[in-house]
Amino acid sequence: MAGDATLDTPLASPISSQERIVCIDALRGVAVLGILVMNVYAFAMPFMAYSNPLLMGGTDPLNMGVWFFTHIFFDQKFLSIFAILFGAGLIVMSGRAEAKGVSFGRIFYRRQFWLLVIGMVHAYIIWFGDILFHYALVGMIAYLFRNRSPKALIVIACLILPVALLASYGGGVYVDDLRLRAGEIVLLQEQGTELSDEQEKTLEELEEMDSFLSPSEEDLREDVTAYKGRYADALAFRVPVAVMMQTQAIFAFSIWRVGGLMLIGMAFMKLGIVSGERSSSFYRKFALIGYGLGLPIMIFSALNAHAHQFDELYMFRIGMLPNYIGSILVAFGHIGIVMLIVKVGVLQKTMARFAAVGRMAITNYLMHSIILTTVFYGYGLGLYAEVPRIGQMGFVIAVIVLQLVLSPWWLNRYRFGPVEWLWRSQTYWKRQPMRR
Repeated sequence: MAGDATLDTPLASPISSQERIVCIDALRGVAVLGILVMNVYAFAMPFMAYSNPLLMGGTDPLNMGVWFFTHIFFDQKFLSIFAILFGAGLIVMSGRAEAKGVSFGRIFYRRQFWLLVIGMVHAYIIWFGDILFHYALVGMIAYLFRNRSPKALIVIACLILPVALLASYGGGVYVDDLRLRAGEIVLLQEQGTELSDEQEKTLEELEEMDSFLSPSEEDLREDVTAYKGRYADALAFRVPVAVMMQTQAIFAFSIWRVGGLMLIGMAFMKLGIVSGERSSSFYRKFALIGYGLGLPIMIFSALNAHAHQFDELYMFRIGMLPNYIGSILVAFGHIGIVMLIVKVGVLQKTMARFAAVGRMAITNYLMHSIILTTVFYGYGLGLYAEVPRIGQMGFVIAVIVLQLVLSPWWLNRYRFGPVEWLWRSQTYWKRQPMRR
């Protein structure tokens, strides 16, 4: 029976170069390089400086302007595109397998398992800000919705996307209450009252939470000392953050945000939006609507955060809302522009380079971490917390240029990026041919 095809059959194999959809590859390449523009902040400085430029990175007009620009055009936009494309790719792979009579479920979940492993290695060994673990885990859930209609997928996405906002608001309320309770406990302590174990735990919880959300000068110094020190120092400091990112952040944010965007990507693939099947007129309107609605929201988001001095409780409760919504709309605008460029046929050589980056997206994504942790961490050049935002963009441009040159060079000689080759070989339980 067709459904009983073994994993060794030629039908159960990675998508060949002839079967790839160029539009998706080009868009994925743009996305992975766009992600770097924001990630550099977390490579070069303490994590909270990513969203709070007052902590570090320069508050002069030039560096603050860099924060405004990246917040409006990049923050969460390219991560959104990456999640959308993950959902789109799921439809491509499952549709191809079903057309050939191959049972895809086992292959897909093994694929996700190995992506999960890659994400864990990345988070704990190299850099805590990994997204692959999240995509692997949430993708396992999204797979269950693959046969839904585009309309159903979009409706479900619209229902689950707001859950992360509710979780964030609840988190802000909880922290506010925690601070109130801790304040009462401190008063008792000052009056000489012996604290109970539960009261001690409340103070410890608040201290841990504040060190992450609203770091003091001492917290920042501890972060900088760890990452400017030995590899072992960075590892010890990174592990608790990575654990939090792969546990609490999954349930509070990723299932709802990433999952919703994956469902939208599945719908967009079925509707022909991200595969370049729509007309040039459609993509022009798609971009205009995305930017027309999204950019005013994003400008308000940046000005509003600045007006509230990036207060963490305000951002938890209300401040993240404009970016949460606006980033999706601006991401749609970015998708429309890239699809239009590919559709019209301008910048063909440039888009071919982006497509090559996209074909080895995971290798390039991991290269970002390897290169930039080496540049900024103490076991490398030790530039951590020393380069302002405008200088960080110089490193971003250098890495982007490197990968736009290196990716097509590599793929002219090999079928896959190194990590993609390893991932596929593990997925299909068979060593994949590497050389062309």
